[in-house]
Amino acid sequence: MDVILLQKVANLGTIGDRVKVKSGYGRNFLLPQGKATLATPANVAKFEARRAELEKVAREQFGDAELRARALAEFKLTITAKAGSEGKLFGSIGTSDIAEAATRAGHKVARSEVRLPNGPLRVVGEHEVSLHLHTDVNVPLAISIVAEE
Repeated sequence: MDVILLQKVANLGTIGDRVKVKSGYGRNFLLPQGKATLATPANVAKFEARRAELEKVAREQFGDAELRARALAEFKLTITAKAGSEGKLFGSIGTSDIAEAATRAGHKVARSEVRLPNGPLRVVGEHEVSLHLHTDVNVPLAISIVAEE
């Protein structure tokens, strides 16, 4: 399946790239989410007419992500959770817990932006996770998990 990318897609290309993808990936992910359009002659002409507008939107999104990254640069999140005497949590801290705690602390973070490289957090202590704010913007976030008294 031949498509034209309408926004930057990781490991695939940038705006305006004409790429060949597997039909399932294009049909089930790229097309429904508005990340690409089929590369027909009519769509190519339509894309070229909208190219400047799409690039402007992409620059604005990148600028917003950079501003959020600067605001989160020195931010340290503290989460309290029930834990046993050895420091092991009853349950775990996942992406939704981190997103909710960050939002309560004043930094709007979506669940889909939180990346947990080693899976959910299950012990008390200092941890570092990554926030994926934009295709090109990743911010490390320090998290301190303390036991509830």
